[in-house]
Amino acid sequence: MLEQQVYVRFPEDADTKELTAMYKRNREFFEKFSPSNPEEFYTEEYQLQLILKSKADRMEDRKYDFVICRREDDRIIGSIGLSFVVRGPLQSCMIGYSLDQDYNGRGYMTEAVKQVVRYAFEELKFHRITGEASPGNPGSIRVLENAGFHKEGISRSNVKINGVWEDHQVLAIINPSEII
Repeated sequence: MLEQQVYVRFPEDADTKELTAMYKRNREFFEKFSPSNPEEFYTEEYQLQLILKSKADRMEDRKYDFVICRREDDRIIGSIGLSFVVRGPLQSCMIGYSLDQDYNGRGYMTEAVKQVVRYAFEELKFHRITGEASPGNPGSIRVLENAGFHKEGISRSNVKINGVWEDHQVLAIINPSEII
């Protein structure tokens, strides 16, 4: 088995500066496929508040944020998270992610998605995880498919990006230990 090139972990206060720099460096790239963030998002103060909020969200089983680190130098190269957590009869969540443009196309995000999916199924006991990607972002769709997600359909006029309502490909994966 190949040694993993990346690992995921929960963000820590000490990550503030590195995360802020990554988001600033990739702002234009990320905004091609995701809703724009407010200007203050790109400040260390705002990133620290997000890290503190992520701890509270995790403790209350609302959302799980992770940073993606390159194993060879521990550099933060992306973020990934589980949101829209629903318990009860659904036991579901949605995965979302972003990767520093300089590290695209190397399989890092597929590895990170697989790690978070494993955590979601084994530790958090989710039954189903969905992911959505713009049809104009085939790389993101490929990441989900390579991580075991299957296409389910298109959510029409789903997310407003750069002032335009965009369709999104919906993909999902079911916890294999719960398939009847």
